[in-house]
Amino acid sequence: MSELPPCPKCASTYTWLDGDLNHCPECDHLWSSANAASEAIADGPRVVKDSNGNVLQDGDTVTVIKDLKVRGSSSVVKVGTKVRNIRIVDGDHDIDCKVDGIGPMGLKSEFVRKVT
Repeated sequence: MSELPPCPKCASTYTWLDGDLNHCPECDHLWSSANAASEAIADGPRVVKDSNGNVLQDGDTVTVIKDLKVRGSSSVVKVGTKVRNIRIVDGDHDIDCKVDGIGPMGLKSEFVRKVT
């Protein structure tokens, strides 16, 4: 049996074939095996934008725009918390960072605003 390709959207290895389409159970993405390579090439460099549409880059400082619960903890990242020196990564949570008082975590770019 041939190995199925990982999901081009979230890189999950838990994919299965559904007729002519591959299916990812983690992000519910459907794609054709024939055009998976062309999708990856067509995307080009990944551009991550904050809630206002500003492009984020590694090393930027952002501000949290919504109270965010920390999974597995009773802690909360409060509105207005500044996060310095972010790293842009692939995946559901676009930003890897270290939040003061909480530690390393991943944030979604839709919940932050770039500090100018």
